[in-house]
Formats: sequence, C-alpha cells, structure tokens
Amino acid sequence: MSEKELSSGAKGKQETQFERPDPALKRLEILVGTWQMRGHTLDQKVDNITGWSTFEWLPGKFFLESFGEITIQGFQFKGFVVKALEIIAYDPKKKRFPSTVFSNLSGEVLTYEWDVKGNSVIHSGLGAKYTGTLSEDGNTLTGGWRPDKGTKDTEGNAYDVVMTKMRRKTRKAWS
Repeated sequence: MSEKELSSGAKGKQETQFERPDPALKRLEILVGTWQMRGHTLDQKVDNITGWSTFEWLPGKFFLESFGEITIQGFQFKGFVVKALEIIAYDPKKKRFPSTVFSNLSGEVLTYEWDVKGNSVIHSGLGAKYTGTLSEDGNTLTGGWRPDKGTKDTEGNAYDVVMTKMRRKTRKAWS
C-alpha cells in the first residue's frame, strides 16, 4: 500500500494519507446491488435463462466484486448452472476495467473487461461481448451476449437477458 506523509503544520506532527480509488471507478457504481435475470438463448422463443448476480465494493472501493449464478435450460443445456466470482479493477494507464473470473466451468482463470458509459454497459471476453442498456432509473439492464465478429457461436451461447435490480445495498459492513 502506498502512503504519503504530509506535514500538518504543527510541531513534529505528521498525518498519513492513504491512496484513494481512481475516480473512474465511480462509473461502475450503478452496478452495485443484487440483480435478478431472465432471458433466452437465441434458439429459443421462451425464457430458458434465469439467475442472479450481486455486485459490491471490496473494502477501500478499489475493486468491485461480482458473484452469482445463471441456469440455462433447453435441449442442449438441460439445467446447466454456471456459478462465478469476478473481481473488476481499473487500469489507469490503459483507462480500462479488466476483470478476473473464477467459475465452476474449469480451473482456468478467465479474463474479461467491463465498461460503463452513461446508460451503456459492455462486458467482453473469450470471443464474445455483452452489450446492454440501463433504464433511466438504473434499475433495469437489457441486452445480450454475441460472439465477436468472425467468431462462430458453435456452443449456442448467444443470448438476450433482462436484469432487474432487486436490492441496492449489499454487505452493510463494507458500505
């Protein structure tokens, strides 16, 4: 942890000032809370995706944690459940929000990236991108995952989903 020693002007007294989170991290604040999700893979006309995700700041507000699960039903998936923990950071040199994902799919650590600008939310990685739009009140996020241009969706992973914020507050002790 970096510290700066500042003189307070009084004899021999010094004050310690700790590093503060980059102001760019405030763009992610709209995500904080618990979101319920419902949607469908593109090969289905009825909802076959349900789940939830909770976003909350880790102490110090340098990192945003996301954890949750998604259940995908349907011919190909038969109740497949994805559980994941994601840690989102900010890289001031690149002006990007990289993230690291740990899931029940494999022991591989996955890298993604986030961005929130106005009412637009982007989450990308592994050859696909989620593009969503926040409602004016910030309580609904509507969008979908699509493979990157030139990448085929051979797994049937492209889907549309609506996320509704159920709760704004998370761990009280860390707020």
